[in-house]
Amino acid sequence: MFIIVGLGNPTREYENTRHNIGFDVVERLAGKEGIRLLEKKHKAIIGKGSVGGVGVVLAKPQTYMNLSGESVRELVDYYKVDGKTQLVVVSDDVNLELGQIRIRKKGSAGGHNGLKNIIAQLGSDEFIRVRMGVGAKPESYDLAGYVLGHLTKQERRTMDEAADEAADAIRMILSDGADAAMNRYNARREPTK
Repeated sequence: MFIIVGLGNPTREYENTRHNIGFDVVERLAGKEGIRLLEKKHKAIIGKGSVGGVGVVLAKPQTYMNLSGESVRELVDYYKVDGKTQLVVVSDDVNLELGQIRIRKKGSAGGHNGLKNIIAQLGSDEFIRVRMGVGAKPESYDLAGYVLGHLTKQERRTMDEAADEAADAIRMILSDGADAAMNRYNARREPTK
């Protein structure tokens, strides 16, 4: 079994923001696999099913971004999974170009408060993460304002394509392992025209 966690903030005001791309990817994967995200457990909205014959729990923590680790900790403990190999966390990343995907098996939070809280709650930085590029913030913005800002129509199209690609990458992580997915999906992405 794997736990796939998409990071974001609950409530309507945060829909279509850069910070909620993790939610978008989990919703995209759920839709493609026929998994319904309806159950409220472990401080998250979850859905259970299978992806390519592998049992999964898809989760969207409802703790707000900075406390995402509380939900992740509950999920890992309840389902008794190995956080290093059976947990996949999807988050936004301002250090990657818009739509670029980067898969890692461990590493720092890179300034991302949701990842920072997960690392603190798990006591380890070793877990698979799918980082979704949202582009660097313009100089005139503060970081919070930028990541909580809404995507333009063009950015939304790019991120929808990237979310589809990330769902495929997660399928490959489950079937072939994180290394195979890293080899395939960590290449530089061509921007959408």
